[in-house]
Amino acid sequence: MGIVACIGVVSPFPFYYCLWTYPQRWVDLCGKGRDPSKIMAIVSHFLKLIQFLSLVSVSSLSWPPPFYFWPLFLFGQFLNFRVYQLLGESGTYYGVRFGKNIPWATEFPFGVINDPQYVGSILSLFACLSWVPFLYILLWVLGYVFMIYIESKEDPATLMFTHSNFTEW
Repeated sequence: MGIVACIGVVSPFPFYYCLWTYPQRWVDLCGKGRDPSKIMAIVSHFLKLIQFLSLVSVSSLSWPPPFYFWPLFLFGQFLNFRVYQLLGESGTYYGVRFGKNIPWATEFPFGVINDPQYVGSILSLFACLSWVPFLYILLWVLGYVFMIYIESKEDPATLMFTHSNFTEW
């Protein structure tokens, strides 16, 4: 079960890498009239389910959780919620890479925490350390660190494409 769980935990990251690196291919694959961010969100939610089930398959849940669980988990989820609230589905799911004009967010947590969505997810994972073997948390966190690195290699100002750069969707 261990290797399957490892594969499940890292499964979204090749998808994110490909979409970040080759956005036009994704736009083309989605087809005319389809929102590539919306389709990415659907696929991402499915991959998140695979990740979650992979963690559950190797977990040893016990109650009550350790004292650090609630603050880490709740703050991590707050960051994720706040990013989604500020950026919306298109901003969260690479809309800028697909030619959408996404307004630059400056409200908290942006400007205070670099990569707040990834930080929130990492905090939520660390909250589960007493239940999930370290290897699986580490693999998931390394996936986020990899994406932080990939996404930081470009100047955000250069990502502000006009819609005309991409195929009509």
